[in-house]
Amino acid sequence: MDITTYDSGRRPVWCPGCGNYGILLALRKALAELKLAPEEVVIVTGIGCHGRISDYMKTNTFHTIHGRVLPLATGIKLANPKLTVIAHSGDGDAYAIGMGHLPHTARRNIDITLIVHNNMVFGLTTGQVTPTTPIGVKTKSTPFGNFEKPINPLLLALASGATFVARGFSAEIDHLKEIIKEGISHRGFAFIDVLQPCVTFFNTYTVLRERVYKLEESGHDPSNLEEAFRLAMQNDKRIPIGVFYKREEPTLEDAFKHAMNPPPAERLPVKVDLSKALTRFR
Repeated sequence: MDITTYDSGRRPVWCPGCGNYGILLALRKALAELKLAPEEVVIVTGIGCHGRISDYMKTNTFHTIHGRVLPLATGIKLANPKLTVIAHSGDGDAYAIGMGHLPHTARRNIDITLIVHNNMVFGLTTGQVTPTTPIGVKTKSTPFGNFEKPINPLLLALASGATFVARGFSAEIDHLKEIIKEGISHRGFAFIDVLQPCVTFFNTYTVLRERVYKLEESGHDPSNLEEAFRLAMQNDKRIPIGVFYKREEPTLEDAFKHAMNPPPAERLPVKVDLSKALTRFR
């Protein structure tokens, strides 16, 4: 398989230079190298510029309503665990209206991959502030500069119990491809926040190219949770990209299988003495 296997043939309508192109290419390369058949993959997208990616992928796709990517992706995976489910959200879609779903998906450890296209602005609606917009940035909704402290997506994912936490940069396509491959191969919830410049409303290419560095080149151990937290809180001029943390533990699907087919010793008896069971209600 090659990347054309996953090309729907539709011409992208993103702005020239948009970071979404890099994510699209990295995703196709990852699927090709993993040799995943298009019919075995489901791409779920939300509302925002990123959502167009479902039009450009020749796989199963579902374009859902704003902020509901993770519940839909969860339902698809539980309905057919054999599918490879890859969810896509924008920073507004994931961290604003969809924020309530992220911690629960992480703690349940559902076996899906979430790729957040984080350009720190609402690009589709022509440039308003989002939960990740840096302080001081002027947007159409903050003409005098944003005065709200932005959230830290990686810190949120780590604190919520995500078993795979990573950050990529859309201009580092091959590096991002490897992160996506590792996330898809990870058994459990894989969270990937991608720094994705919006060339029209918040072009961060220059500053990101100057500041990003790769964690694997710094000797980081992704099994070290304490170090992952420290790196996630790093707020100086250097911005780490790569896999911050990963561990293996039972998934939500494992819990369901256990509940449906518990070991004999854990199964309830067929006959229950209700008179004893209801004693506490008397």
